[in-house]
Amino acid sequence: RPSLSLVYLPHLDYNLQRLGPDDPRIGPDLEAIDRVAGELIDFYRARGVRVGVLSEYGIEAVRQPVHLNRLLRRRGWLAVKDELGTETLEVFSSAAFAVADHQVAHIYVRDPARVCEVREAVAAEPGVAEVLGREELAERGLAHERSGDLVAVAAKGAWFTYYYWEDEAKAPDFARTVDIHRKPGYDPVELFLDPAIRFPKLALGSRLVRKKLGFRTLMDVIPLDAGLVRGSHGRVPEETGDWPVLALEGTELARQMDAVEVFPQLVRFARASEG
Repeated sequence: RPSLSLVYLPHLDYNLQRLGPDDPRIGPDLEAIDRVAGELIDFYRARGVRVGVLSEYGIEAVRQPVHLNRLLRRRGWLAVKDELGTETLEVFSSAAFAVADHQVAHIYVRDPARVCEVREAVAAEPGVAEVLGREELAERGLAHERSGDLVAVAAKGAWFTYYYWEDEAKAPDFARTVDIHRKPGYDPVELFLDPAIRFPKLALGSRLVRKKLGFRTLMDVIPLDAGLVRGSHGRVPEETGDWPVLALEGTELARQMDAVEVFPQLVRFARASEG
């Protein structure tokens, strides 16, 4: 049998981003994950398998979307291309652009001489807590060769969008669809159906029928309102109760550890379980 089995339970991820951690409607999700986790733990323990529990991150309440690419565009650093009346991001023509991931954004700057100027502009944007340069990234173990020249961290209650258009009418067609490959950053608004659609089930059904019939069809049912998002993650929350959790059966762990220590802990746990 395998020395380590990994089981992903996504139950809390989606509604915590839709509703936020303080919404009472999250109750059924908590009950569901408790039930499923309990069943899995019982299943593995009955077979003599030690169990570990790891939460990838803790989600905190947010109310403030921050549009870094729009800021970079207003400063003349981000370039877009007109495609039949819509705009697409021109990465290779941009002096600077941001790739957003929840409460963290990697900012790539073409000219090293412009990094300080870009850093100052981003740091002054409301909703930005700090901007890390190469030295700070190295100190925090984040100086990966693919990381941004700068990394922005959101303030409490804020998160970063990938949006770069100023006029919704010029948003690219994929903006209103679930499309993780063409969007320059994670888009939690994909978790919502556009509230402006009066009959969402009918809208979805009609698009699916057209697709089944072989017509080229966009599943353009996603809103462009970043204010709908109520939960996010990425920054280090002030309250440790909002931090991720690691519990390994039969293993004494430090009360706090760096995220990079999780993998070695899991490896040691798996090897000890083999013995």
